[in-house]
Amino acid sequence: MLTFRLIFESFRFAFRALRVNLLRTVLSLLGVTIGIFAIIAVFTIVDSLERNIKDSFSFLGSGVIYAEKWPFPGSDGGEEYKWWDYWKRPNASYNEFKFLQTNLQNHSGITIFAARGNAVIRRGSSSIGQIGLRGASDGYDDVFEINVEEGRYFTFDEIEGGRTVAILGNEVAKALFPNRTAIGETIKIKNSKFVVVGVQKREGQSFLGTPSSDFGCIIPYNAFRRLYQTGTGAWNETSSRIGVKGRESDVGLVELENEMRGQLRSRRGLRPTEKDDFALNRPEALANVISGLFDVVGVAGWIIGGFSILVGGFGIANIMFVSVKERTSIIGLQKSLGSKNYFILFQFLFEAIFLSLIGGLTGIFLVFLLTFAPFGSLEVILSFKNIVLGLGVSCAIGVISGIVPAALAARLDPVEAIRS
Repeated sequence: MLTFRLIFESFRFAFRALRVNLLRTVLSLLGVTIGIFAIIAVFTIVDSLERNIKDSFSFLGSGVIYAEKWPFPGSDGGEEYKWWDYWKRPNASYNEFKFLQTNLQNHSGITIFAARGNAVIRRGSSSIGQIGLRGASDGYDDVFEINVEEGRYFTFDEIEGGRTVAILGNEVAKALFPNRTAIGETIKIKNSKFVVVGVQKREGQSFLGTPSSDFGCIIPYNAFRRLYQTGTGAWNETSSRIGVKGRESDVGLVELENEMRGQLRSRRGLRPTEKDDFALNRPEALANVISGLFDVVGVAGWIIGGFSILVGGFGIANIMFVSVKERTSIIGLQKSLGSKNYFILFQFLFEAIFLSLIGGLTGIFLVFLLTFAPFGSLEVILSFKNIVLGLGVSCAIGVISGIVPAALAARLDPVEAIRS
């Protein structure tokens, strides 16, 4: 009951301060508003950039480890990228995929696939170029998310037998079959006929313009191998990659990575003293590099907004000192009627927090309006985490700015206060 009384009294006095000294209060709270706006705006933009960039790499899959010849840039711990050594490595082979499929234990899906850019797909006199053609083996739909909107995915017999069937991206299907369904129609890839069995759901353009399924085409891996050379030699025109999806936890991925390394070294006959002639890549490594870059930007946001919040904090402290001075006689009357020191303390402290929250909420509202501004393909979202952060910082500023004036008010002598 006492808490509600304190809050009600604080609201009443805070509103009175706003009404009587509107210009002074607004100018004092402007620092808090600008500071919270700067901090939350920076964090919102950073979080949105990080999320959009990571979404742009979603085509790499989540929780997937790739066995291939080329390591991801930056995955070698900052050492020089020795492309002349990596180029000599053998490509991943179909036999190695079958070997891992039989022997690996800690996984939830495994596939081998190969990709070819700038492919041309034809239908009669119509054609569309710059298509990302991908050959997928059994288990591809377990490792990657394939959203088939129309038709179906490949059957096991179609994949193993290398049947001439295809799944088109949404934009490819619209370009080749603008006025009718593509299911059951025939297309040509390198003069080989393929029957369309599925069309993927529209994905849209990513923030970084990374490969999209909209302009892609998937065919069985064994059918892809008849069109392009995908052997283990370094001179092959198209290299294959083995993708293995791990369990949900990071511990499971580490165990899977160690198991894959041991199995591949055994399969390739590497001695204990020899280095790996393959790379085990995890997309999470790219995500960690991106997160590290944005952490620096976040620190800059704290510094920029910190100066504004500091000014705003002094403004609120000034309001509270003036408020204590103006209400000294009221404080004396309250104490003479039996009010305790903590009641006076909390009354002014809550008032300072309430004033600071007004400035913080205004800053957060301005950030919310910022999310409606056009940023091209960047989708800006004000997260609940950043709202809580803004409110938390506002409360902290209110406590820091109001604690000294509130303590002075609580220590006033009632007789001297009434006489003033």
